[in-house]
Order: sequence, then structure tokens, then C-alpha cells
Amino acid sequence: MPKTILKNATAVNENTIFETDVLLNGDVIERLDSNISDDNANVIDLKGNLLLPGVIDDQVHFREPGLTHKGNIASESRAALAGGITTFMEQPNTNPQTTTIEKLEEKFSIAAKDSFANYSFLFGGTNDNLEELKKLDKNACSGVKLFLGSSTGNMLVDNEVVLEKIFSNTDMVISAHCEDESTIRANMAKYQQQYGDNIPVKFHPIIRSEEACYLSSSKAIALAKKTGARLHVFHVSTGIETDLFTNTVPLEEKKITSEVCIHHLWFSDEDYKEKGTLIKWNPAVKTKTDREKLWEALLDDRIDVVATDHAPHTIGEKDNPYTKAPSGGPLVQHALQAMLQKEKEGKISLEKLVEKMCHNPAKLFDIDRRGFIKEGYYADLVQVNRDSQIEVKKDNVLYKCGWSPFEGITFDSQVMRTFVNGYLAYDNGSFGKTKNAKRLTFNR
Repeated sequence: MPKTILKNATAVNENTIFETDVLLNGDVIERLDSNISDDNANVIDLKGNLLLPGVIDDQVHFREPGLTHKGNIASESRAALAGGITTFMEQPNTNPQTTTIEKLEEKFSIAAKDSFANYSFLFGGTNDNLEELKKLDKNACSGVKLFLGSSTGNMLVDNEVVLEKIFSNTDMVISAHCEDESTIRANMAKYQQQYGDNIPVKFHPIIRSEEACYLSSSKAIALAKKTGARLHVFHVSTGIETDLFTNTVPLEEKKITSEVCIHHLWFSDEDYKEKGTLIKWNPAVKTKTDREKLWEALLDDRIDVVATDHAPHTIGEKDNPYTKAPSGGPLVQHALQAMLQKEKEGKISLEKLVEKMCHNPAKLFDIDRRGFIKEGYYADLVQVNRDSQIEVKKDNVLYKCGWSPFEGITFDSQVMRTFVNGYLAYDNGSFGKTKNAKRLTFNR
């Protein structure tokens, strides 16, 4: 690739906003300075637009292999680029599940051919694959995923002896979906007795309740403390859970970390009336009070990361009675815009947004040279025009499933360009002809 100079950028990095030019050489950032010139470089004038590190999404479901009618690595990573996400970590509940090293490497082979964004995968822990997990090299993938409450894919780990052995036998980050299964089943039985399959979706956050989340999260944290495991709690959804996490030490020193998802920061249970099963997620979107407490914990650093839990389903699948409508929804194309909207509303600063969506995932998973605008780091970068409105409509949604929970919402910012390893992969609605993504490497 020829050199590229990005002129007149307003960069956001490591709690600082500054004016700079950026010289890209091959796949890395070679120089940050004012008035950079190079006769052999292409020049792109950013005209004062924001330049952010590429977003790192530590939790997506791209549905390949086996569920590709909903989405695949190519379609969803392409949508991610349009949303400024340059790196993703995909989850193991595909078909077949990513619960052997062989199946893990098969996914890497697909991504090497088809992915538009940098990639890694989580290895799924089950009740019966401990020996396979022990063989996994700590740098083979981004980490281990455990479903401590059942979700799409039937990967529930409910054998407590096995669970403790998993916690005791890996040095990798253990990312956990925490909902107490017995509590959920009891709640579901109560509402099915009353409504059959046609349970009103407004009861979803009562069935998959605050209690179910807290019981499971607190149990996982207690086990992590007992075993010394490195635990990351995915998609925290309740206010009460936020008190389980600390902000008294830097992220690099934390053994127990947490994440919140875009939908839990944006929607509340009041939105079920309009959106119905389109905002049915596990864990459930809960109350306005829960949402506010999640924001408080995000801003005071008890919550470390913002992610999407992007999990597409077709409209036909969503348009079913409550018990048959799957949980999950597509989010990667609009996650950064949603957070930038909250920044415009004064909810979060640009510096904190970049910390939670770019810096912290890189730190938490020990990713090599990504998540920052620094000399010598990979040139994963996003240009954002903060004064360009766009309404989310079906005809501009890029997901294979063809819909978004944000339809009808007008965002006040647009992703203009996305660079992946120095390559202009997305440019004002057009995609580059070359895939320049890389498999993530780690410093562990």
C-alpha cells in the first residue's frame, strides 16, 4: 500500500483531544505531527473531523457456520466497518459450536477469507470439554466463553464441579453470560401457565429478572475470587449488579471486569410497547432506573467496556409469539453513532467513549497494538463527521437480516471513513475491493 497522510484530524486518544496530521505507512501509524508532508503519499483532508481509534467489539454473533440465513462473517463484518468497528470477537454458539480446537480453527479459516474487519473468536466452555479447553494455547484466541444461563445455542454450563475446574484451569479471560437458569425457569412456568406461548413481551425483564442476573453474576464473581480466575462479565443489565464491581484499581490490575451493551444503555422496559420482540435480548432490557445505574457505573469505571452483543435474527423469526421469538438483535452498524448521540446529549465525553469502546477492550484482552492512535500501532482508524445527520431506514441497513432496532431514529453523526490496517476499507458509503483484515495477536 502507498503511504497515506490524513490531514487536519481532530484526534481523540488517551483522554486527550488534539489537532494532528497522521502518516500511515503500510499497516501502521508511522507518525503523528502537524504539517506532515511526503511527496510519495496520498493525502486525505479530514477537514477537522474526528479521528478515533477503530472500535473493538468484544461480543458479536456473526452466525457462521450453520446459521448463515441470519448473517455471516462477511455480511456482518462489512456492516461493522460502516459503523466504525474495525475489530470483533465472535461468540461460540454457532452450529456446530466452537467447543473444540478444530472448530475454532475452522472459524479462523472462514474469517481469513471473508472478514472485512480484524477478528478473533471465543472458545466455548461446556459441561464436557474441559480436557479440550486445557489444550488451548493462551494466545490462540481472545478467550473462553461460558453461558451460565441458557441462551441461543444451548451451551448452558450448569455442572458446578466442572465450572470450578474451568475457572481453575485457564489463564485466559473467561467471559461469562450470567443469568440464573432455575430462577428463569420458575418465572417462565408462572407466566406460561397464565398466557401459554403468548406471554406479553413486557414481562421479559420480569421472567429474566434482576434476581436471575444478580444471583448468577455474584456466584461467578465469588468463584473467580476463590480460584483466582480472570473473569469478564458480559452485558451487565441491572443496577444491583454494578455494585459487584470495583473502580479502586486501574483496569490493568483488575481480575474481575465488566461490560455493558448499547441496547441496555439506550432502551428501557417502556420501549417494549413500541418495539416488541425486536428488543428482546438476553439479558433483558430492564427499567429506566437500571439504565441510569448502568450509565453511572460506566462513567465511574465500575463498568469497563461498551459492546454490542450483535445477534441478528430474521424478521420472520422475531415475528413469533414470545416463547418462540429468539432473543438478540443487530447493532454493529449503529453502535458508535448511538454512543456519539449520547455524547452530544452530554451523557458521556468523547474521551470516555473512546476509552470504553477502543482502549479498554484492547487492554482487557491484551490485544497487540490496537485500540489506540499511536505511532507503531496498527492503523485502525475511524473518521466521524459530528455534524452530518442520517436517519436509520431499511434501505440503508447493511445487515443480512435487513432490519435495525434503531429504525426511525436520526443520528447527528456519521462514520465517513474506516481504515483497517492502513487500508481505506470504507469511504462515504463505498467499500474497498480488498479485504485487509488480520487475525488478532495478543501480548500474554
